[in-house]
Amino acid sequence: MATGPVLTIHRAADEIGGNCIELEHDGHRLLLDAGSPLVGDGTTEPQGAIPRTLDTSKDIAGLIISHPHQDHWGLLRSLPASWSVWSGAASETLIRMTASLSGGGVAQRFQTYRPHEPFSVGPFTITPFLTDHSAFDAHMLLVDVGGKRVLYSGDFRRVGRKAALVDRLMKNPPPGVDVLLLEGTTLGRAEAFPTEAALEDDFVSLFQRTPGRVFITWSAQNIDRTVTIYRACKKAGRTLVLDLYTIDVMERLSALRDTLPRLGWPQVRAVITSSMKWMYESPDRMNAPAFVERVATSGHAMGAAKLAEMRDAVVMLRSSLLRDFGKKGVEPTADDAWVFSMWSGYLKTPEYQQVRAAFEAAGATFAQIHTSGHASRDDLEEFARRIAPRRLVPIHSFTWDEHLDGFENVQRLRDGEPFTIP
Repeated sequence: MATGPVLTIHRAADEIGGNCIELEHDGHRLLLDAGSPLVGDGTTEPQGAIPRTLDTSKDIAGLIISHPHQDHWGLLRSLPASWSVWSGAASETLIRMTASLSGGGVAQRFQTYRPHEPFSVGPFTITPFLTDHSAFDAHMLLVDVGGKRVLYSGDFRRVGRKAALVDRLMKNPPPGVDVLLLEGTTLGRAEAFPTEAALEDDFVSLFQRTPGRVFITWSAQNIDRTVTIYRACKKAGRTLVLDLYTIDVMERLSALRDTLPRLGWPQVRAVITSSMKWMYESPDRMNAPAFVERVATSGHAMGAAKLAEMRDAVVMLRSSLLRDFGKKGVEPTADDAWVFSMWSGYLKTPEYQQVRAAFEAAGATFAQIHTSGHASRDDLEEFARRIAPRRLVPIHSFTWDEHLDGFENVQRLRDGEPFTIP
């Protein structure tokens, strides 16, 4: 007697991050993401941490990566090199860059998918839907197999520069969804999340009232945020100064989407510091000395010492960059400001406690200008209503069990528990 496909959440049924989800049908296996679990400070664990219920001794039809955050792909270096991996083209670029940063690379061969274009892997047909998230090139994934439909939300939100994509899917949802795998990262948080457009206004206001430089800490792979800060610089008449890595990210992604700000655009400069120069010239890391030379001779680059006299500068800041700047005599002053534009939990780490202490000691202004990369509770409820699945399977939250009210047709699973889709 034939049975339906079997869904197993190997990890992320009861936690944020470390997503690893399997669909099995007629002896064929498909993985949706293979992420490293998050630790207390929001970073991912070192490579390893393979879920105990994931059988890596047998081949799979394919591993489909939803987006390039490590809690969704970080297990790759611990998985068989023979496994076939699918992702968006920009996601592959960012994944390989991140792997190079820490030394080494990713051995698997990638195939790339395009938004809204179905593709087949074994008996599975996957349709990616480009979505709004703090990660660039993030997708929801619709899987058709054995007469059943599974929609995997991945991570998404409705406050970024691609919010219209989520609205469009909600207005015209795929019919007949049997299972919706729905993330719940923000459950338990009652505050409203500002839009990227609102953040842009906040940055403009801060830039206009700050007499000196503005140093900003944000993720170089949060492309929405880079665009927001660049737009605010243009409105406030300031110069955006990016480190080598951020310049590299924007340049590589611009080869895929030509609308992104990059070196050579008005009011964009590169700063070349000793630690970044070493990382790019090291054969064990980025191994791209020609890139450093090209940036250095572009006519749009400078050394860190130049920042001492640039009162209009808006500067990408990491803890390592602060040390590099200090070696060149660039220290925070009372006229400057530091903006933390990342998850607030990272502020508790020792490295950013040291950065904050340096700016506070100088009497500089401190501000947090940020928004969530994930949908609010209200948006999650509305999304679930619009998709109207026969079963809603909660994932990617520590608190789903306390927040199931407002959601219908919930099928609660635990890590490693197989579920035959009826």
